Amino acid sequence: MFNFLCKTILDGGKHTITIRAPPPIHNLGFLQNPFLSLKYNSSTTNQQPFVVSYLINTLGFSPETALSASSEVNFETPEKADIVVNFFKKQGFSQTQISNLVRRLPSVLISDPEKTFLPKIEFFSSKGISSPNLTKLLSTDPNLLKTNLEKRLIPSYDFFKNLLHSEVKTFEAIKRYPDLLKRNIKTCVIPNINILRQNGVPERCIIVLIHYQPRVLIANSVRFREIVDEVKEMGFNPLRMVFAEAVITLLSISKLAWERKVDVFKKWGWSEDDIFLAFGRYPRFMLVSEDKIMRVMDFWVNKMGMESVLISKCPGLVAYSLEKRLIPRGLVFQVLLSKGLVKKDFKKWLIACTEKTFLQKLVMPHKEEASELLKLYKETLDLSK
Repeated sequence: MFNFLCKTILDGGKHTITIRAPPPIHNLGFLQNPFLSLKYNSSTTNQQPFVVSYLINTLGFSPETALSASSEVNFETPEKADIVVNFFKKQGFSQTQISNLVRRLPSVLISDPEKTFLPKIEFFSSKGISSPNLTKLLSTDPNLLKTNLEKRLIPSYDFFKNLLHSEVKTFEAIKRYPDLLKRNIKTCVIPNINILRQNGVPERCIIVLIHYQPRVLIANSVRFREIVDEVKEMGFNPLRMVFAEAVITLLSISKLAWERKVDVFKKWGWSEDDIFLAFGRYPRFMLVSEDKIMRVMDFWVNKMGMESVLISKCPGLVAYSLEKRLIPRGLVFQVLLSKGLVKKDFKKWLIACTEKTFLQKLVMPHKEEASELLKLYKETLDLSK
């Protein structure tokens, strides 16, 4: 126990106050004022790690995002990170793209860009991929920059290029699903392509499948074969593209989700036969969400006066955008119908036709109403943006 020095002070002669003076610092074992030491430790504890400050100040990260990223990368000086950031700037990446790239893969900041990234960028550029397209692809999926060039990227790219016979289509497929280049094609892709060939699916359909729905080819081969067998049992012709579309749909939807959607259509009066026939005509209508099915059916049945079962004969009507196509065109149709300028059975046709045909055939021929119809149509479209 320390012996503190006590002083007695008379307070107005009435009270005695005893004050214990602090002991000499050297007696407490401190090398400096203990209160100063406490203050210093507190500020050190609250100080941000350098990497967090760098991400906020250099790349515009929010404090929360920067803190999260700092768990994956750490550095205490800016030199190496600056080299990486400047490298991407020289390659044509915008500030936003660089920030997105680092947010998705923080470890790029401690990489050697000339050694790790440049050969891959040069490879993609040699395939005719423009700088804007390439920077968008790599900032969206920077893991491509960490994928082995010789063992994965080049063999995978060449494989799909040989199948699609086009650099443009190959890049479009990669853009839709960049994982194509990161997977082992011998174990993931080739077995599924062989299953399609063994079941009589023509090369032209396989090419369309790879081009527009490349993700499907990464499916587990056992499940892929089961789905192909199921589609054949349903009576689909492997020679037609609708066979591949049915495979895509069944691979993309769980059994539970399928049953829930069947229940939704039944609420609108469809039988299981109606659903089966609709699936045979346009399989992908079953990929529409339950909420959208309800809203679209409400539009056709309650707003447009169409019999529910008739929609099963043209199931593509369920897939169209409610805000960008159905409502704007539906309003125009109602105006034309009220004036006796179109027949009631035009409704399916006017929805399914292209934008150009819709305007040329349904709007412009009616000169007196055309300006008002165009105004109504464009205003409704604007509301959907």
